[in-house]
Amino acid sequence: MNIGLDFLGMIPWWGWILIVLAGIAIRDVLQKKHTIMHNFPLVGHLRYMLESIGPEMRQYFVANNREELPFNRIERGWVYASSKKENNYEGFGTDRDVYAHQHIFINNAMMPFRIDAQHPHSIDKSFLPCAKIIGGFNKRKRPYRPASIINVSAMSYGSLSAPAISSLNKGIAMTDAYHITGEGGLSPYHSHGGDVVFHFGTGYFGVRTEDGNFSMEKMVKLVEENPFVRAIEIKLSQGAKPGKGGVLPGKKISKEIAAIRGVEIGKDVLSPPTHKAFSNVPEMVDFIESIAEKTGLPVGIKAAIGKLDQWEELADIMTRTGKGPDFITIDGGEGGTGAAPPSFADHVSLPWAHGFSDIYKLFQAKNLVERIVFIGSGKLGFPAKAAMAFAMGVDCINVAREAMLSIGCIQAKVCHNNSCPTGIATQNKWLQKGIDPTLKSVRLAQYFKSFKKELVEITHAAGYEHPCQFEINDIEINVDDRTLSSALGDAYNYKKTPVPFENMQTLKACFHLGGIKK
Repeated sequence: MNIGLDFLGMIPWWGWILIVLAGIAIRDVLQKKHTIMHNFPLVGHLRYMLESIGPEMRQYFVANNREELPFNRIERGWVYASSKKENNYEGFGTDRDVYAHQHIFINNAMMPFRIDAQHPHSIDKSFLPCAKIIGGFNKRKRPYRPASIINVSAMSYGSLSAPAISSLNKGIAMTDAYHITGEGGLSPYHSHGGDVVFHFGTGYFGVRTEDGNFSMEKMVKLVEENPFVRAIEIKLSQGAKPGKGGVLPGKKISKEIAAIRGVEIGKDVLSPPTHKAFSNVPEMVDFIESIAEKTGLPVGIKAAIGKLDQWEELADIMTRTGKGPDFITIDGGEGGTGAAPPSFADHVSLPWAHGFSDIYKLFQAKNLVERIVFIGSGKLGFPAKAAMAFAMGVDCINVAREAMLSIGCIQAKVCHNNSCPTGIATQNKWLQKGIDPTLKSVRLAQYFKSFKKELVEITHAAGYEHPCQFEINDIEINVDDRTLSSALGDAYNYKKTPVPFENMQTLKACFHLGGIKK
């Protein structure tokens, strides 16, 4: 026994390393799961290690400034600088290929919009409310005019961490925007002073019965107890995975999440692909009207766009009955914060511009545009893209990933596996400690303020006072080279219906203590 110990004691440190490596090599040869490691013991591990850090290597050392998706380095840098109130300008001209396919051109006016004594409120570039009133046409009991044209899109507590949700809500309160809850329900972290749009999907989290059906009683109670809830949004589908349900694993359901969502602790919860509360378009319209009647709030729908037959049916019902949604949020198929199979994220539903133009033209043909507030959601959180969206007919835009970037997201693309390194899209308590809601809320607010400032300046350069005045042919996009560039109206084959708008002074007069004057 002592001889064995003496022998082991004689082995130098590097000898132990060789023994360990030999053991790993033997294991590699004997295992059958990984061909590379079997055929190339020890060395094969290097291949898998490099593969695991490949995205980070490409992001920081390989990809150029304009190359990455969904947001390239220039776009992320602009959001970061804007949120920190740093210099977000470029020097020595653009490094973007202005002849590239789909490049956006904004046609500036010979004489920009003049700010003078008749337009005093155009000086305040942080004041940029929606030009339309949600629920005004249908005479809802509590109509709502958003005080900001840029707002935070639907992201649930559970998908995002508590500090992240708190940061977003505190931030939107500083910039008069609204915050959509996401289908995970209304949490305490949505209650820091900002306007809230309550959003629910097929799981009816927060307003569900024990058997998973919709509860009108709980909806009415939620609205009565939370007066900061200003509108309700019904999710039909989302850009990340339209037409697909989901499962919330029981291991992710804490006591708090169970209470917020109205589900059992530790038990898997299914969100089916379709709603139980309605099964066709007429039933959906009746459902919308019943919620609006019981709560007094405007009610809208959110969807990614594909086939148009049921949308046409909805437009016909609205024309015939005067009933229907107060707002429609169009989500782009090019992404979204929700985790999804690549087959859905890459291929199901249309990109935002195609989907929105299809819906706008359809409702325009039925003379319904003026009664609906159109909201765009799909990588529109940049001033030039927002100008294009307003020229196409949106009245507000919602941002999700751009808002996440403003509070520290680094586009690690691990939102789906609970290991977000910035603590935003994870329930890991240690990782969440890196978020200071007091600081991050200011950054969200500053991003919104910078965004509105630049959008207003672009609007003035085009000769207008408010983005709602953009006409569709104020924007051009490259089809190929300049001889083949096309005005948006020609590319999407419609002209935008003018939005009723007098001036910013009139809009300012509409606001009273953060609401609208009755």
